[in-house]
Amino acid sequence: MAQDHVLSAEELERELANLPGWEVRDGWLRRTYRTPGWPHTLLLANTIAYLAEAAWHHPDLSLGYAQVVVKLQTHRVRAITYSDIELARRIDEVVLWRPPEGAALEGFPKNWVR
Repeated sequence: MAQDHVLSAEELERELANLPGWEVRDGWLRRTYRTPGWPHTLLLANTIAYLAEAAWHHPDLSLGYAQVVVKLQTHRVRAITYSDIELARRIDEVVLWRPPEGAALEGFPKNWVR
C-alpha cells in the first residue's frame, strides 16, 4: 500500500517541523495533550477516537486525570507512515481549535486543551 511507506529519519524530521508538540519516541509519533480535568480528558479521548475511526487509522491512547497521550504508528508495518502524520495534523486541527477573538462564540473561559 502506498500509504504504508515508512518514513525515513529525514522525512520524519521535515514533518515534525510542521507538527509542534509532537515527537518521535520508541518508534511512535507521540504527543501529550493537557486538559483542564477529567471531563475534558474524556471529551478529548472521544474526539480523537471519532477522528481515528473516520480515518480508519487507530492510535494508542493513554488517559490520565488531566492529560491524553496519543501514540501513532501504522500497525501493519510497525513504523511511522504518512497516514500517521496526516492523522496527527487532523487531531491537532480539531482538538486545539478555539473560536477566534471577537467571534460570536466565546470559547471555554478557563484553560483549554493544550
